[in-house]
Order: sequence, then C-alpha cells, then structure tokens
Amino acid sequence: MSTRAQIRFATREAGQSFNQHPSAIHAQFYKHSDGYPEGLGLDIANSIYNGCKIQNWEIEELHTRHGDLDYIYYIWQTSGPEKKETWISIFEGPHFSVGNGKDFECIFVGTPKQLIKQYSQTKNES
Repeated sequence: MSTRAQIRFATREAGQSFNQHPSAIHAQFYKHSDGYPEGLGLDIANSIYNGCKIQNWEIEELHTRHGDLDYIYYIWQTSGPEKKETWISIFEGPHFSVGNGKDFECIFVGTPKQLIKQYSQTKNES
C-alpha cells in the first residue's frame, strides 16, 4: 500500500503558527509512495539541510485535492533581506480524508536539522 503525501510551500509570516494550515501556499507537489516522515520527511530535511536531491515528486495545481492522503508537509520559507531559517510542519491525516487537510493532526514542527534528529532515530529503531 502506498503512503501518499502532498508537499506545500508557504511563506513565513508574522502571526502564522507552524502547527496550523496557512491560508495561502505558493507551490504544491505530490508523492505517491513513501510519504511517511521516516521517508519523505527525511528526504525533505536532507534536501534543505544537506543539499540532497529529491526524486519522484509530481508538480500539482494549487487547487488539487486528493481523497487518499496520509500526510501533508508544509515547508515554511522567507525571502528578501529578512531571511529566516526554513521550518517544516508535518500533518498526519485520517485515511481517505478529502479536502484541505483541516482534519489532519500536526505531528511535527521544527527545523530540518530537528526533523533529521527525530526521524532518523525512529527509522533506526524500526
């Protein structure tokens, strides 16, 4: 069985909590399998932190919603002179959830380095 995920890019803005879905996203990708934190989560964190390449992502329209997502990832970034560190949020959903993911539970908020530390340990314990 595949573990499906969407990866959404959002801008860090004052007052926006990382454990809540943002009102606007700027890009969205889909990954059909290995979307769990010990797979895709580590891939995203290693890409940001260590410059590793990620494979097998599909670019999606911003309005695309799936009825079979297991995870939604947000990558929070800034641009311009006020550069801040990139953060990642991971939301886990009930099976066959449709829509914007509001019923997904936030299971991780942190930097790429924190994600690597937390989920590399989980992966090694499996």
